[in-house]
Amino acid sequence: MTSLGMPLPVDALSAKLRRFADPSAPKPARMMAAKGLVPLGGAELVTLLCQLGAASDRDVGDQARETLAGLPDNLLLESADQPLPAPILHVLAQHFAKRSDVLERIVQNTATDSATIEIIARTAEERLTEIIAVNQERLLLAPEIIEALYKNRNTRMSTADRIVELAARHGLDVKGIPSFRAHVEALRGQLIPEPSEEALPGDSIFREALAADGDEDAIDLTSDADADEQEKLKDKFRPLAFRIREMNAAEKIRLATIGDAAARALLIRDPNRTVSHAAISSPSLTENEASAFAHSKEISEDILRYIGNRREWLRSYEIKRALAFNPKTPSGIALRFINHLRPNDLKILAKGRSVPGAVKTAAMHRLETKDKKGKR
Repeated sequence: MTSLGMPLPVDALSAKLRRFADPSAPKPARMMAAKGLVPLGGAELVTLLCQLGAASDRDVGDQARETLAGLPDNLLLESADQPLPAPILHVLAQHFAKRSDVLERIVQNTATDSATIEIIARTAEERLTEIIAVNQERLLLAPEIIEALYKNRNTRMSTADRIVELAARHGLDVKGIPSFRAHVEALRGQLIPEPSEEALPGDSIFREALAADGDEDAIDLTSDADADEQEKLKDKFRPLAFRIREMNAAEKIRLATIGDAAARALLIRDPNRTVSHAAISSPSLTENEASAFAHSKEISEDILRYIGNRREWLRSYEIKRALAFNPKTPSGIALRFINHLRPNDLKILAKGRSVPGAVKTAAMHRLETKDKKGKR
């Protein structure tokens, strides 16, 4: 992505603009320009106000931004269509981030830098994501926009499928999407829908699942909470579970990637390994969730192995202890943490009924070694 620094170099401006934008120009002249009281056309005035809005002189900058915010709609919208310098269009996108009519013109402007479109794509409303997604040439030149659209919860599921398939068809690997390759495989053999004015049935299901998601209590779905508490939580998240059952693999993979704790707590137990792996590798997954998963006896060995190999999570004593005590943890993983356990935990582990024999033996040997050292 290119740099979009502001203000622009003075020598990059026309002589007409330089007269008012040059930092060495008299302050009264710059203030007059910041108030919009200069004989300039719409696009030139917008360029000047964006330039002055980034001025080091606070008075000039504040006034220029205030004037820019109050420009007539027709002047602003026409200017957003013009081939302005990319940094100017970037400033407009930032300044009018809540104006979809301005952003629509900016994302369709060929002079707009891909970095600007990527930022817009991260939070754009559904209609705007559709406009961005149909520009295939732009997406292929800047896969970061594909990533931004994919992770944006407002992007339709069918649109996410379409841009993933587009990237795969052209040999791109969008590394910013952890489950990209899994999503590509899930789409294999499926009919990819063309862009449409109306959302598809699958889009509605996905949107409803996201709406039902979003509660940190859901991590207890995988913990050792008592039966009554588990039943209450299952009732609470039944609507989400129902939506998930209606989803295909690609939809589950995306939900696992961009959803919240409730979705991950359900999807981590999905029998499809690519889905459960998408949940555990989600960029949003927290250490608290990882700890709950490490305690759970409903989680697959593959997931426990993944947790046991994530170095940043293994700074947590609780996670190491949970993995060592969980009978489903592969013995090779559990044995790594024996030397890290405290004496009281080693005693409990050595007597554990459900603990694999190799782990119990290792715990007993570690205790004996500690006792011998303590007597010296």
